[in-house]
Amino acid sequence: MDLVLDAADRHLLTPYVYPAGWPEGEPCRQLLSLFVITNLGALALYLLFGTLSYHFIFDHNLKNHPQFLENQVRREIAYALRSLPWISVPTVALFFAEVRGYSKLYDNIEDSPYGWSGVFLSMLSFLFFTDMGIYWIHRALHHRLLYKRFHKPHHLWKIATPFASHAFHPVDGFMQSLPYHVYPFLFPLHKITYLGLYIFVNVWTISIHDGDYRVPRLLRHVINGSAHHTDHHLYFDYNYGQYFTLWDKIGGSYKSPTAFEGKGPHDYLRELREK
Repeated sequence: MDLVLDAADRHLLTPYVYPAGWPEGEPCRQLLSLFVITNLGALALYLLFGTLSYHFIFDHNLKNHPQFLENQVRREIAYALRSLPWISVPTVALFFAEVRGYSKLYDNIEDSPYGWSGVFLSMLSFLFFTDMGIYWIHRALHHRLLYKRFHKPHHLWKIATPFASHAFHPVDGFMQSLPYHVYPFLFPLHKITYLGLYIFVNVWTISIHDGDYRVPRLLRHVINGSAHHTDHHLYFDYNYGQYFTLWDKIGGSYKSPTAFEGKGPHDYLRELREK
């Protein structure tokens, strides 16, 4: 995040926003800047990719499903916009620790003992590490002591749209993002790779709520896509994973998506029309 902060300081904040006498490295200034940048960045990612997905990928026929709520899209967006600033508070604290040099993020490929292969391997390990972390956090949030208070709001959307992707209770949203932020404090990761992965995970979160159930046949039971996550919303205690089905299979919570078996939401709508 220090790359983004440096760019913002260089092109906008130092010449146009902050007083000339307020040093760029001063902690209060960095915290304030990170809070603004994090919120604007999260908002831009959510609205941009959510809107594109909603208009060009999401099947609007799903809005005819009996479990699609009245004014649901507006409600999803409103809930997300209320939650994102609160989710950003602990997130900014972790970004601040990164900026102050407490993480294992590095600037140059030469700083990695494994060079470019290290960058590639770190991308894979990031995906597998965060998938594991999110699985167990997500599953814990379904425990009866946590579900009603923190995770139930996200399950209001039985037939989700891309705008449901960030419509979480703030505690729920931060907890499920925590593995992304913990990784660079435990393992070396190139800074630009981290930014790219951060954007990717936000887009992926939108994609598993987009109602497009198409997955290459060979990967249907490997990749946790929209079909898997739709069944999670519909049937509650299956398919907790983020990218892969591995941990659901290990944890006994894997469910073959109903959309792949001719029993999904589209099939239900077709049966209603035929009746």
